Amino acid sequence: MKLSVIIPVFKSELIIEELIKKLLVSLNDLSLPLTHEIILVNDNGMDACWLKIKQLALKHKQIKGIALKENYGQHNAVMAGFNHCSGDYIITMDDDLQHPPRYIEAIIEQLKDGFDVCYTNYINRKHALWKHLVSWINNIISSHLLNKPYKLYLSSFRGVKRNILSRIVENKNNNIYIDSAILEISPKITSIKIDHQARFQGESTYSFTKLISLWFNMASSTSVKPFRFCSFFVLIFKLILLFKKSESNNVEQYKVIEKTF
Repeated sequence: MKLSVIIPVFKSELIIEELIKKLLVSLNDLSLPLTHEIILVNDNGMDACWLKIKQLALKHKQIKGIALKENYGQHNAVMAGFNHCSGDYIITMDDDLQHPPRYIEAIIEQLKDGFDVCYTNYINRKHALWKHLVSWINNIISSHLLNKPYKLYLSSFRGVKRNILSRIVENKNNNIYIDSAILEISPKITSIKIDHQARFQGESTYSFTKLISLWFNMASSTSVKPFRFCSFFVLIFKLILLFKKSESNNVEQYKVIEKTF
C-alpha cells in the first residue's frame, strides 16, 4: 500500500525545508506498513521555492516536484498533484506548517476503517480574526450550495481514498472546487479534531479577494444551482473581481511546465 502527500506551494521559500523536515519525521514514524511519496506543486509564486523543491527532490527520492505555468490557485494545484500521484491513500495539506503532519496516521486510520474521505477540524485556530469571520461565512455558504452538514468543516488538510480520487480527476473544469466533487461522489465522509498551529514564517498569502473567488468556484462547480441569496452574493462578488481584472483568464485547469520526475 502507498501513501501520497500532496502540498500546493506558494511563496513558501522560507518554510518549505522545515515543512519537509517535520513531514519526513512523521511519515517515517508511521506504524502502518505504507511506502510514501511527497508531491510539492509550485503554484508559480515567483520566489525561490521551485529551486528549493528541486534541491529537496535530489536529496530525498520520495519527493516529487511539479511547477505550474501560472498561479492557478490552491484547488487547481492540488488537482495537478492528484493527476500525478500513485498512492492508495492521498493526503492534502497546506505549506505553512499550520497542519501538523503527526495527524496523518489518524486520518489514514479513518480511511482504513471504511470512510472514503476524512477531513480535519481545527481546535484553537491560529488564524487572524478576519479569517475566523470569513470561515464562518464560508461554512454557511458551502452548507447551502453543497448540501453539506453544517458541522462538517471542509479543511484543506484531508485524506482521500484512491477510488474517490479516480473520479475527482475526471473533472477538468478550470474553476474546480474539490470539496464539491467529494460531496457529490461519496456520503462516507468523517472528520477528526486536530490542533491548529501558528504559521511557521511570514504571513498568509490567502487574501479576502481569493476567498471570494473560491466562493464563486464553489457555486459554479455544483451540479444543482438553485437561485439562492448566497448564490447571488457569490456571483456579485465575482463580477467585482472581473471588473478589477484581479484574476487570470485561465482556460485550462492547470499547465505543468517542469517536473522533477
